[in-house]
Amino acid sequence: MKSVTDLRIKIFGDGAELPGMLALYRQPYIRGFTTNPTLMNKAGIRDYRAFAKEVVAAIPDRPVSFEVFTDELDEMERQAREIATCGDNVYAKIPVTNTRREPTYDLIDRLSHGGVKVNVTAVMTLAQVQDIVARLRGGAASCVSVFAGRIADTGRDPVPIMAAAVELLRKERNIELIWASPRELLNILQADEIGCHIITATQDILGKLPGVGKDLDEYSLETVRMFYNDAQRAGFTL
Repeated sequence: MKSVTDLRIKIFGDGAELPGMLALYRQPYIRGFTTNPTLMNKAGIRDYRAFAKEVVAAIPDRPVSFEVFTDELDEMERQAREIATCGDNVYAKIPVTNTRREPTYDLIDRLSHGGVKVNVTAVMTLAQVQDIVARLRGGAASCVSVFAGRIADTGRDPVPIMAAAVELLRKERNIELIWASPRELLNILQADEIGCHIITATQDILGKLPGVGKDLDEYSLETVRMFYNDAQRAGFTL
């Protein structure tokens, strides 16, 4: 069983609450950060530009992804270019399509070869990965975020799909694969095993990292103690 320090994969924090991001930033094994409009809305963010600038000022030396939030491709491009001005460590997240199923391949090609670091998000199929790679090849540093957790939510095993995606990117020098939306700590070890470059995870999952490799006999005893102590606190009688 590997320890956290043995993992080859880069672990990114996924969230939009600055105090939590800064707590993760103090951990040397957290190599970058991702956000999205859903997380930002949940965190109560209303001034996008101010939030992005505050994050980059506090985290200037690790990759941070901020996502566009329009459905129009020309406006996506404008937003992406503005997002990119926030810092050299910033990636502009572009969804693989808009809500009308219009692919963003031409857009990510234009952005990437125009010097914008791109993180293509909401990817679910290998066909999408192939099309994205063809457009990003030779451009700026970029990422492809495959939502393995959502794939698993459909009853499909994401590991073979992610392993195949790793192979599609193996020869690409400027593109990294992100295992996105993990559902449990085990996904970090699975992603590491297949050679995925990055996994992005919420604080709930990352909080379990100290338990990697824990002795199962001791864990069993801790669980028994938890049940006992909770019963005592509840004052149960029969």
